[in-house]
Amino acid sequence: MSFRITGLSPEPFRHLYGLPDAQLAEHGVRRVAVDRAPGYPDRIEVRDAAAGESVLLVNYTHQPADTPFRSSYAIYVREGAQAAYDAVDEIPDAMRRRMISLRAFDEEGMLIDADLADGSAIEPLIARMLADPKAAYLHAHYAKPGCYAARIDRA
Repeated sequence: MSFRITGLSPEPFRHLYGLPDAQLAEHGVRRVAVDRAPGYPDRIEVRDAAAGESVLLVNYTHQPADTPFRSSYAIYVREGAQAAYDAVDEIPDAMRRRMISLRAFDEEGMLIDADLADGSAIEPLIARMLADPKAAYLHAHYAKPGCYAARIDRA
């Protein structure tokens, strides 16, 4: 089954790019200098930021459904990221190199399935979850820190 992975739109974050640290703090955001790669996975381009780049550490509501599964958590956004990752049947390297937690949600935003897979072998798990007709979409999370990574839909 074909699948589509998408990163976040940069629009909700653009107003933060280039702000002084004091103004970022007013938004509850912190700028982090990337000191190693991989290590700071950007959620817009779904790639690891390179050493020397800066990322913004923000709290993001990745599951906005008005259900008990509504959820937000800290994510990194590469400062200056312009275009959301959007690819069919391709796993980005940032996901490929990590343990991934996949969560399947129905149309109402209720969790209907969840499992773990090594990013290097995630396609069978995606296929299994999307084969369930009740699954409306999947969320991928980087399993160790538990952070939202990307959305996965049927292509």
